[in-house]
Amino acid sequence: MVNAPTTTQLRRGVVGPCILALLSTGPHYGLQLVKELDRVGQLLSSQGTVYPLLNRLHEAGLVSSYGEMSDSERPRRYYEITDAGRRELGEFRDDWAQFAGAVSGL
Repeated sequence: MVNAPTTTQLRRGVVGPCILALLSTGPHYGLQLVKELDRVGQLLSSQGTVYPLLNRLHEAGLVSSYGEMSDSERPRRYYEITDAGRRELGEFRDDWAQFAGAVSGL
């Protein structure tokens, strides 16, 4: 059984790349990302962790964002993966495959 501190450390390392993976399918607004991560399970300790992480990804140049107005809804901020984010995601996927293989091999 995995204890809470271990799960928390694992989450910290993978939620950012998981957000990049979701964004690689197209633009998403923040609540969409929260719902997708929540649907998968085990990835979010709280919904409030996604927005600061999006800001860090933005500051690192891995995602861009834009606002969109709608007549029927409140304005939403959409996030898109950048070319740098795609490269980062590709590197993470390669590293993850090796890491998971090593752990599984034990």
